[in-house]
Amino acid sequence: MVEAVMLWNEPNNLSHWDFKIDPEWKMFAAMLHAGVEAIRSINPRLKIVLGGISPIDPNYLNLLHGHGVIDAVDVVAVHGFPLDWNHWNINEWPSKIKEVRDAIGDKPVWVSEAGASTFGADEVQVFGMKRTAELLLPIVDRVHWYSLFDLPKTWTATTRHKEAEGSAYYRHYYMGLIREDGTPKPSASEFPQGLGICQWFHYEDHRLDSGVDWLRNLGVKYLRTGVSWADWFRPKSEQWFDRQMFALREFETTMTLCFTPEHLGIVPHYTSPPKNPQDFADFAAWAVGRYAAPKDSQPRMTKSNQPPAGVVAGVSE
Repeated sequence: MVEAVMLWNEPNNLSHWDFKIDPEWKMFAAMLHAGVEAIRSINPRLKIVLGGISPIDPNYLNLLHGHGVIDAVDVVAVHGFPLDWNHWNINEWPSKIKEVRDAIGDKPVWVSEAGASTFGADEVQVFGMKRTAELLLPIVDRVHWYSLFDLPKTWTATTRHKEAEGSAYYRHYYMGLIREDGTPKPSASEFPQGLGICQWFHYEDHRLDSGVDWLRNLGVKYLRTGVSWADWFRPKSEQWFDRQMFALREFETTMTLCFTPEHLGIVPHYTSPPKNPQDFADFAAWAVGRYAAPKDSQPRMTKSNQPPAGVVAGVSE
């Protein structure tokens, strides 16, 4: 079942939100408020989570507080990868969580992505996973390990800046517990009880069924995944989303809504603020009405805002 809906992903990361267009995040706040209003109208009991911030930045949270964003959501989420990308030590996790709590007050804090790559050695991931669980499970309600699968090498890590990251870019391909060939890494046999998983499934992802099997084998209860706004405009997208969300129905799922369709952005890119925040609200209403509506209601809404001819839609994490 869908236990929560997350609005956007890493909004303070240029790979996910173009803050050169929106330097004060006022457009982001307008989009989020529109989405929250739409979701509350359909399922007022559903948890709404601020898309996990990366880097962890209390000043950014203070900025959002000034826009009313923190008050609008139920949960604030953060991401951290101290063994790969962040400039802090893994043992600083408790102090990072405290910094966030000091900035947001009594809102719950979730860690919606934490991970370690096997780029250098499998043993690094085993250590990182165990230490992350030891440090975080006692102090936050959700920890989603990123991720279940390695990213196939023939795929582009579309949300990363390859030209700016150098060798760090390639770590993105080795974050999974399961290799591209389907074999488990040592970390799979050491997966801690209580840890969740973050796994993005691409449009018509061939790994969906095996992913469900692995989640069961690992004893995963909490899952985070995405439903891409941009993918909503692909052919037969609703059939794919239905298949994905039905396959994942046994897990307590956080459904992330993000990625701007090119034809709806201020610039034609998935990181762009939308020209009209209500367009995102319409998508959020459709997704929640279809996959997270109260049990006594019927699925709502159909697709709107079709892209003009010639526009290629779709992007996944």
